[in-house]
Amino acid sequence: MKKHLLNGFFAALGVVIASHTSSGIHYDDGMTLLVVVIVLSILNIFLKPLLLLFTIPFIILSLGLGLWVINAILLLLAGYLVNGFEVISLLSALWGAFVISLTSMIGNSLMGGNSSVRVRHSSQRSSRIRPDDDVIDV
Repeated sequence: MKKHLLNGFFAALGVVIASHTSSGIHYDDGMTLLVVVIVLSILNIFLKPLLLLFTIPFIILSLGLGLWVINAILLLLAGYLVNGFEVISLLSALWGAFVISLTSMIGNSLMGGNSSVRVRHSSQRSSRIRPDDDVIDV
């Protein structure tokens, strides 16, 4: 729960920074900002996986930059769905998606986000490997 609240806070901070650094992104008040974060979260949960599935070749060919375009499209969609939040153009949406992603990435790294990769170091060779196991020792 704490992680989701932090993600929402960083997304809101990203929208605020994007609106102050771009003339093409506007929101009316704090309540609108809260609604935008909720709508973006819902779009990321339900619509983004479908967009990712259908655009896998584009994402691969663009070396991942397609994800940036998908995030910009979702930001544009949020602009259409939320009264009081406006994203004027695709260029503004691309900038906003970049700022929101960067803000979230920096915020999560500073807050010590959980890593899905864990590394264990061992000074001893594992004695659990049996002679009949197919293991390549490098």
